[in-house]
This record gives sequence, structure tokens and C-alpha cells, in this order.
Amino acid sequence: LTVVKTSNKDTVSTAEEKDANSPKEESWKTALKTTAVDMEVGEFQGHKVSVWDLLHSKYIPEENRKEILELYQAGVLTLDQVKTVVSTIVTKAEAARAEQLANASSPRAESTVAEAEHTHPQED
Repeated sequence: LTVVKTSNKDTVSTAEEKDANSPKEESWKTALKTTAVDMEVGEFQGHKVSVWDLLHSKYIPEENRKEILELYQAGVLTLDQVKTVVSTIVTKAEAARAEQLANASSPRAESTVAEAEHTHPQED
């Protein structure tokens, strides 16, 4: 009897969850997952990466991710703003990491970083 009850409850809760997720809530998530950014740094170099994946990458601390998602869901940040913020954080984090690596290793690594910066001029 308990098993039957549990399976019924599972079926009901699954149906309820689908209804409880308002279309609006789904659409913000879908938007983050379908909006791709061209990243030229780190593990994402040369790939199109979804804003969702960037948000959940090792480059973004959990508290930042929560804050960004809350602001986006509340309508404070637009999708474009989220995209910009997230890609900027990832780029800066990777630049800092590259600099650390360069400082820790040979002059050759430093020149590689300098060349990479030269290839992608910073925008004001």
C-alpha cells in the first residue's frame, strides 16, 4: 500500500512541478542556456559557450552566480547585461590566471601572454 501511495505521490508531484514552473521561469532559464557567447580565453577558447555554462563554470564564484541569477530573475539585469557581466568575469579570471602562470614560469610564457593581449586589444 505504501509503495502504491509513494508512486502516486511521485506522479502527482511531478505533474505539480511542471505546473508550478511558470512559463516565465522556464523562459529565463532557456534564454541563458540558448544564448551563446564567443569566448577567447581559457578552456572555452574558440568555442561558443552558453551563458548558463559560463555562469556555472569554475570561473564564477557561487555567491556571484547566485547574485547574478537573482538580479536577472528580478528583471534588474537584462540578458545582454548578464552575458556581458559573465563573460567579463570569465575573461578577467582567466587573464589573472594566465598572469600568475606567466609570473611563475619562464619569460617565454610572459611573451606569449603579451602577444595574446596584443592580438585582442582592450576596448575602452
